[in-house]
Amino acid sequence: MLFTAAAGLICAVWSARAAMIDEIQVYTDDINEPGEFGLELHVNTTPKGRSTPDFPKEITPHHGLRFTPEFSYGLTREFEAGLYLPYARDAEGTTHFAGPKIRLKWLPLQPNESGQGWFMGANFEYAWVSPEFEQARNAIELRPIIGYRDKDWLFAANPILGWEFGEPNHDGKPDFKPSVKIARYLVPGIALGMEYFAELGKVNNILPQSEQAHTLYFAFDYERKPFEFNVGIGRGLTGATDRWTLKTIIQIPFN
Repeated sequence: MLFTAAAGLICAVWSARAAMIDEIQVYTDDINEPGEFGLELHVNTTPKGRSTPDFPKEITPHHGLRFTPEFSYGLTREFEAGLYLPYARDAEGTTHFAGPKIRLKWLPLQPNESGQGWFMGANFEYAWVSPEFEQARNAIELRPIIGYRDKDWLFAANPILGWEFGEPNHDGKPDFKPSVKIARYLVPGIALGMEYFAELGKVNNILPQSEQAHTLYFAFDYERKPFEFNVGIGRGLTGATDRWTLKTIIQIPFN
């Protein structure tokens, strides 16, 4: 049943384009304990991607390397705060700071003590963006989180809404960027699966299929604390999408 539901959701969103790809992640039920600090390192690169700028002086993804430390802190059992510091190295080897992001995660529904069951919540982010990466100087993201895990399967979906401020002709309507993750546990703490990310355009003006971005990742998860990581290789499925992207997320013991 879980696999059927997940496949159905992927088909629903199957049918856009980010310049600074600092975080390639589907949010699940991960949350710090109250008073617990966390540190994740997001690293990804685009061996083959878009090289033509969408606007003057834009840093394009082609041959770029992005690395972002993410600091987090557990406020309560249901709330977690975070800070991103994204950097990017362009194809010429110059490193750029893309601007900070702050976030607040709320997870009122969590799996039971055995780590199984449904989870649901939301993540809110506010970003200050460098003009080399986006025409909009400020951005807000609302990321709903819904999913289920048991000893064999993990399923999660993030139907993301994003608002950008300061870009030309901004109409105040959010972009729709759904993402989905399905993983099968081979043994406890080790899983293989697929992750899917799409950018479909404004909620009131979905882009034509040829202009949408769709990327499918084959992903590996290692979840045995204190050292955890996720690695994936992504294939762009449309002409508006970077052809190949490699990504990893490493959780570094902090406390």
